Amino acid sequence: MIWYRIDNRLIHGQVIEAWLPYTRAGNLVVANNEMADEPLRQQILLLAVPSRIHTEFARLDELPKLIAAYERKNESALILFANCRDARSAYDLGLAFDTCNVGNLHYGPDKKQICSHVAISPDDEACLRYLEENEVALDFRSIPADNPQVKQW
Repeated sequence: MIWYRIDNRLIHGQVIEAWLPYTRAGNLVVANNEMADEPLRQQILLLAVPSRIHTEFARLDELPKLIAAYERKNESALILFANCRDARSAYDLGLAFDTCNVGNLHYGPDKKQICSHVAISPDDEACLRYLEENEVALDFRSIPADNPQVKQW
């Protein structure tokens, strides 16, 4: 199974300790064009990943082909998007997914808090609404044990 998550922290404790065991994913993919081109930042993030987990840093346009390869081999994967725009771009590039976990989007200027761990900008809101309009279910949880939560946007 392939799992999708938006989390601006990318690889961190909740992903390693909660989401990887929950999803039973043997592959972890950071889907972000900037990270795909920054080997030093990749090496820093890889320090947190157990050696048994195959980890890749992919450009968004590479995702449909990469996911198809995992599916052909019947392998599970957790795909991490750095932001809502990356999730929408991947969808527009042909990556068909029907559920996306929204794990963490930090609060900042011009953002509104919609639940304890998610604050969205107008651009984030437009991307999330676009995904919903295309029948992608949004699952707002920090960790798998949480109840999905979101206030009215």
